[in-house]
Parts: sequence; structure tokens; C-alpha cells
Amino acid sequence: DPNEDTEWNDILRHFGILPPKEKLKDEIEEIVLHLQKEAEKIHAIMKLYERMNLEELKEAEDYFDDADRKAVEMYRHRRLQEWKCLQRTPKYGELREICGEQYVKEVTNASKDVWVIIHLYRSSIPLCSLINEHFDLLSRKFPEVKFLKAIVNSCVQNYHDRCLPTILVYKTGEIKGRFVGAAECGGMFLKVEELEWKLAEVGAIETDLEENPKKDIMDMTLSVQSISAHEDINAKSSDAMKPCIT
Repeated sequence: DPNEDTEWNDILRHFGILPPKEKLKDEIEEIVLHLQKEAEKIHAIMKLYERMNLEELKEAEDYFDDADRKAVEMYRHRRLQEWKCLQRTPKYGELREICGEQYVKEVTNASKDVWVIIHLYRSSIPLCSLINEHFDLLSRKFPEVKFLKAIVNSCVQNYHDRCLPTILVYKTGEIKGRFVGAAECGGMFLKVEELEWKLAEVGAIETDLEENPKKDIMDMTLSVQSISAHEDINAKSSDAMKPCIT
């Protein structure tokens, strides 16, 4: 630090390598003031150019000085950053209702880089209502994915209730996954995390869950089945050891 009051800096000042302290301070203040004025000028120029259209800006280029060029470069850089932010802005972020007439446009002909998940439902079926609630939460958690719902009669006539709920997962106009009926969809006690895991398994979303939320329930079921089987074997063994009374 040239401003630091050390013996080494005193030696450098003595040999003229460092300027005197007061002079150095004045020079730094002068540089800071100059940079501030230049920044203010560039900011003012940027404000002026923001009000111009492309044709006016092109005509003004003939009269540019260094400050103008810096201002234009900064303006372009800022606009580029704003554009990049817009590209990262969530496209969806909500569960939308569509009808059969919109199916081709919203689902089959959706953008190639977009996953589309649609729930065919009937409002009179409790599990359908539960899945719509879960979809609403998941659509906000994964805004880059298009979550849709549609009353089944508007899309498919004479669709059996036993096939509801029906969840279809699309990418590039093709079905990448399907869950048809209560059992495949997860049952009436389906949790939103379980539905998230199902959708992640077909590749539609990138979940932060580390393992299947239903794993504990499955392990518990297997454990109960194992205990029951063990007790049954013991009971049979015990019966086999009893004396036969005639």
C-alpha cells in the first residue's frame, strides 16, 4: 500500500520511486473524481440512447467519441444480460385447464424442449381432485414443465371411470409415460412427493428427492408380510409337533 506509513515506503519516497504522501493522495482523489465524472457521462449517454430507435442510433454512430462507444457497449452488455435473464424466466408455473379442442396445440404440438404433463380427470372422483391439488403445487416447483388438466369428456368420449385418474407425460409430441387408474397413480393416500417421484422416474422433472418417498411404506409392508409369514411357519411347526389325538 503506497499510502501506508512504513519505513520501506519512506525509503521508496526518498529515492523518488513513490511520490510524496500528500501528492499521492491528491493524485488518487483526482483519478477517483475523473472516473466518477466519466461514469456519470456514460450513464447520461446510455439514458439518451435508450430513447432512440435502431435507425436513430445508427445515424448517431458517426459522431461517437470514446465515451459514446463505451456507453453503447455497456448498454448492449446490459441488454444482453436482461435477455439472458428473460430466457431463464419460468415459462409456466401454474396448472392450466384446457379442453379437447386445445389438446393438439397445447400437448401434441408443444415446443420440442418442453415436457408436458396432462391429467385427464372427472371432478366427481376424489383421487382426481387430490391429483389436481398436487399438480398445482408441482407446477410452481417446476415452472419449466407445462402442467395441464382436462375434463376427460372434453378429450375422450365414453372413457371408463376405472381408468381415471389418467396422467400422460409428453415430450416432442410423443407419450413418454402414462399412469392409468387409481393403482398406477398411487391410490387415495397419494402424497405429492410420491407423485413427484413418479414423474421424475419417467424423466419429466428433475427432483431433489434422494429416494422414493414410498420406500419406507414398501419396506414396512414387506416387514409385516415377513413377520406374518414367520408366525405362520411357527404356527404350522407347532401344530406339527402336537400329539395326534384320535
